[in-house]
Amino acid sequence: MSRQIVLDTETTGLSADNGDRIIELGCVELLNRRLTGNNLHLFFNPDRDSHEDALKVHGISNEFLKDKPRFAEVVERVIEYLRGAEVIIHNAAFDLGFLDKELALTGRPAFRTHIASVTDTLAMAREMYPGKRNSLDALCERLGVNNSGRILHGALLDAELLADVYIHLTRGQDALLIADDAQESAHGLKLTAIDLRALVLPVVHASAQEQAAHAEVLAQIDKASGGKTIWRSLGSVP
Repeated sequence: MSRQIVLDTETTGLSADNGDRIIELGCVELLNRRLTGNNLHLFFNPDRDSHEDALKVHGISNEFLKDKPRFAEVVERVIEYLRGAEVIIHNAAFDLGFLDKELALTGRPAFRTHIASVTDTLAMAREMYPGKRNSLDALCERLGVNNSGRILHGALLDAELLADVYIHLTRGQDALLIADDAQESAHGLKLTAIDLRALVLPVVHASAQEQAAHAEVLAQIDKASGGKTIWRSLGSVP
């Protein structure tokens, strides 16, 4: 079973090396590319004030964070939640820099030693849409993901939006999921043979509107894959 965690952080500023800290961590779990609801959402007391520019981005006041736990107090909970997962992050270098710094302050090894791998959706988007804006907001707009509730940045909300964006970016994998689900549903079931030889099924042809809709879905999948779909290479679909 493939376990993925979509992760986002909010911080006091832009530089972990200069002492900025994580103040919010939002994680969304996907199993076989489906949301499970097993999310992790934490606020941290960073023992320092957020920069004014950072406050304008996330809106999390210094007063709000004063009674929150410090990262070191819940680090084991964070590690256990993330352990062994593929972690999906937008602009991964930024978040990884802060996570590595927080772990180092608790005497623990770097973030990547606790997980299976990191997937950077910003790198994916830049490859798929070269020369275009590839911020989370821009991708939401391009891929039809509803981000109308995103007035300020928030780690959990952004992780939920990024999960939806990631599914859209990789939607060509959906056919594989259908096959996996069919195999999983068969486990433990007693199957009864049915004679279908006398069954006559009517043939219902797709309407012109349905064919056009189907062609549009294929075009979107082909675009999302960067023109790497099998039917394009075989020339079976115009």
